[in-house]
Amino acid sequence: MKYNIKKLKIYLTLTLIFFLKLSAVAQTFKYAFVTDTHVGTATGEEDLRRTVKDINKQKDLAFVLVTGDVTEMGTLKEIKLAKEILSTLTKPVHLIPGNHDTGWSESGGVDFTQQFGNDKFTFDHNGFRFIACASGPYVRMSDGHIPRDATVWLENILKNTPKEMPIVFINHYPIDNSLDNWYEATDRIKKYNIQYAICGHGHANKAFNFEGVEGTMGRSNLRAKDSIGGYNIVTMHKDSTFFAVKKPGIAVENPWRKFALKTFKNTNNVQFERPSYAINTTYPEIKQSWTYHSAANVISTPATNGKIVVVGNAIGEVEALSLKDGSKKWTFKTKGAIYSSPVIVNELVILGSGDGNIYALQVNTGKLEWKYQAKAAVLGSPVVEKGRVYIGSSDNSFRAIDVKTGKLIWEFNQVEGAIAALPLIYKDKVIFGSWGRYLYALNKNDGKLAWKWENGNPNRMFSPAMVTPVANNDVIYIAAPDRVLTAIDANTGQTLWRNKEATVRESIGISEDRTLIFGKTMNDEVVAYKTQRTDPGVLWRLNLNFGYEHVPSMLIAKNGLVFFGTKNGVVYAFDPKTQKEVWAHKIDNSMVNTVNVLSKDKILVATMDGMITLLSK
Repeated sequence: MKYNIKKLKIYLTLTLIFFLKLSAVAQTFKYAFVTDTHVGTATGEEDLRRTVKDINKQKDLAFVLVTGDVTEMGTLKEIKLAKEILSTLTKPVHLIPGNHDTGWSESGGVDFTQQFGNDKFTFDHNGFRFIACASGPYVRMSDGHIPRDATVWLENILKNTPKEMPIVFINHYPIDNSLDNWYEATDRIKKYNIQYAICGHGHANKAFNFEGVEGTMGRSNLRAKDSIGGYNIVTMHKDSTFFAVKKPGIAVENPWRKFALKTFKNTNNVQFERPSYAINTTYPEIKQSWTYHSAANVISTPATNGKIVVVGNAIGEVEALSLKDGSKKWTFKTKGAIYSSPVIVNELVILGSGDGNIYALQVNTGKLEWKYQAKAAVLGSPVVEKGRVYIGSSDNSFRAIDVKTGKLIWEFNQVEGAIAALPLIYKDKVIFGSWGRYLYALNKNDGKLAWKWENGNPNRMFSPAMVTPVANNDVIYIAAPDRVLTAIDANTGQTLWRNKEATVRESIGISEDRTLIFGKTMNDEVVAYKTQRTDPGVLWRLNLNFGYEHVPSMLIAKNGLVFFGTKNGVVYAFDPKTQKEVWAHKIDNSMVNTVNVLSKDKILVATMDGMITLLSK
């Protein structure tokens, strides 16, 4: 009898829990869906303040979701202003960054995470689990990308989510091929009870279907051509969801989007778009001798001393691998994302970190030899010459540091904007661009300004920031995001010529004999120009059919071939003499960083998604 009573109590308890869960899911609630606030634009601050004030007047809203592009340029000033405005919300607020918060970020995304606490989130409300991932690209121009560490995190969150629990997925981009790794998200969430996904990015209310998952893009909070901004109110019923526009001070409009909530059925028998690796069958002689997948994005070029390969990642790790087999040798942890390509010199690895330090580590052990603290993130890559490290940072400064001691030799502190690329040492000068408006030339001995050059465009998004300058016969060559190849006098900084025939965007290189400049265009072609002081026009064009292209991966000439990577994970090699493709190999579907060519038949490659591989022939 006692046993039966005990069983009855357990049954009643479980039944109560079930109905409580059912009741929680069935309970109607509303939340505010705000996106693309772009604080830093002309009306961004005012529009967001109006929206916050309007949300605070509504007592029936449970929380607020902000789905990216919180700021215009991702500067600390803009982020702090956005935080100050959002902190006046009387409702819980959950937010993620978008490409505007990360793509031009002077801290490599570190400031966003430090100010807002995280770049991804998950929480439960009324039986629903809300999961949001960050979006890039970070520091470089590229396609949208869910960071590698975010997909690892998403996998872990989902593993700990009951299969029947309804899920709402949040991302800045639509989860389609506007993200180069959209399938990393869709393949995972479709294994669970996904109800719908929301996003921003497109600045317009729009209905989507992501491989069977209901999707909704929200309008920008900016007023645009209207007199006032706006956002969406999302109403969740037990069996349906409604989206309706709310403009500050005006009644909620009629729902423009509604759909049913039901148990998700995965359409496993339907074939959806996925990246093709067919190009690898064309050149089967190209092999990945080894591949290592880092736990976070890698947005730099790996360095090697012939035995050890060293690279940094976006969660602040410096990783050392064996060049022979890719096995890990050591790891050193910094406190900020790493976008600085390391250099190896005198048995030291030298690189910068988003935590504001320049590090020198022992190449064989990873032990710290010295570090130099800047006043802001160090995203720039170092170059070394005659015992000096030359490197730029986000504190408006470029420095020369002693390789052995880490002591400052000189500092130039009048740079406009952050420095995020690799400088060029040419004769008595060190030359670099920034996310201000200028290309700078400093005297490499004392750091005094020799000259600075601008392309005349006041928009700093067209700054000569990510290009690596090349030079020959006292001429500097660059291609900024304005899509113009420019020749500049190395001694005076005067413009010699500008050519825009071929839409070369940031990515250039120089031939081994220094007689040709190579440019990667934004559609299919590589072009060549003669190195001369007058505009030579395009010498030849080579169509490699790589499609639309906009990532700043430089062209590297070595051993008679030229090598470069693309935004969709393909490395190309071509012969500049015959103007023919020699081989191509696809590693993954994300940006290929500038490659490290060891020989004609061995190339070290890192992709944005953290794939580090040794390609061999």
